[in-house]
Amino acid sequence: QVQLVESGGGLVQAGGSLTLSCAASIPTYGSAVMGWFRQAPGKEREFVAAIRWSDVRTYYANSVKGRFTISRDNAKNTVYLQMNTLKPEDTAVYYCAAHFRGGNMYLKTDYDYWGQGTQVTVSS
Repeated sequence: QVQLVESGGGLVQAGGSLTLSCAASIPTYGSAVMGWFRQAPGKEREFVAAIRWSDVRTYYANSVKGRFTISRDNAKNTVYLQMNTLKPEDTAVYYCAAHFRGGNMYLKTDYDYWGQGTQVTVSS
């Protein structure tokens, strides 16, 4: 069973920055994809960003492209989400997710493992 542990959420003013971390309990490897999703109150959980472990290719939602950066530390089995120029509409619970069998990295249903979530609140 893979465990994902997130950290780094908090309260920040609009225009500020936060970095989220997600540590996996087992070594990640070639076929792994790790992603970030978010869920605001009353809304569906939506894709934010993902990274493919094999070639470090990254994918972003249009709403965060140019502001957020996903990266990974292979030695630490950890993925990061650097969030810059935060907006109030970025307020949500952010979830780390992973799958190791391939699939569509934009679809939450293709992910097998989820973290507990970390709250990000952006004040105006």
